[in-house]
Amino acid sequence: MKRNPVKSALKEGKPQVGTWLSFGDMLATRLMARIGFPWLTVDMEHSPIDWAQAANLFGAIADAGCIPIARVPRGDHDLIKRVLDGGAAGIVVPMVDTVEQAKVAIAAAKYPPVGNRSLGGATHALNFDATAGDYFKHANDEILVILQTESPLGVDNAEEIYSLPGVDAIFVGPVDLRAQMRSEDGTDPTDEEHEAMLQRVLATGKKVGTPVGLHVRTVEQVEQRIEEGWQFLAIGSELSMMVAEAQRTVTALNLSHGGDLARY
Repeated sequence: MKRNPVKSALKEGKPQVGTWLSFGDMLATRLMARIGFPWLTVDMEHSPIDWAQAANLFGAIADAGCIPIARVPRGDHDLIKRVLDGGAAGIVVPMVDTVEQAKVAIAAAKYPPVGNRSLGGATHALNFDATAGDYFKHANDEILVILQTESPLGVDNAEEIYSLPGVDAIFVGPVDLRAQMRSEDGTDPTDEEHEAMLQRVLATGKKVGTPVGLHVRTVEQVEQRIEEGWQFLAIGSELSMMVAEAQRTVTALNLSHGGDLARY
């Protein structure tokens, strides 16, 4: 059975930089899987990607020698089970605010006696070049479990969450974290307040020895965050990369267009 090199690298303290997939398109995914990123995350939280699409994308990514990860819509047992049975080699679980939520997600990703994932299927084993029996035996050691911290409550509970057995990494969604930090009157936090919250996450990860990461937009931001000690970094998405390059072309040619897609 193939090993999960991203999981091994994170254990060794080596930064891992990948990107998000939002299109759900097979050709785009096959191309991205050969670019050189060690991992790609199929975003099933904010993109209209269905189960069959996702399973095919996981297979295409794995066949290219890249590690397929799925961001599930939420940390429910059934959602986590389906993406892992569909062939994902890891999960990203959004909005993990409490220890109880974290435990549910971890258990769903692990076969007994460690967790409560049920045994079945064959697609998962294909992506690890394994028999189903070998997969059932070794999957607990190879599946990546990444929990997202996206609220002040999650930061308050960070040390206890990050210390749980089975947590391979923590990932911050900076946009959601900023939104969750808004005051009751709708006032956004300052950049300084937002950054201070991010640094609390980083400090907690270092304290308990759990890799932490976040989503960034530029190469310069990747380099800055790695220097600070962040390890699991996502840079943009295939969508943002396409739109950014198209916008650069339009600007260079002094063309006009009908809208601003910079938010993507």
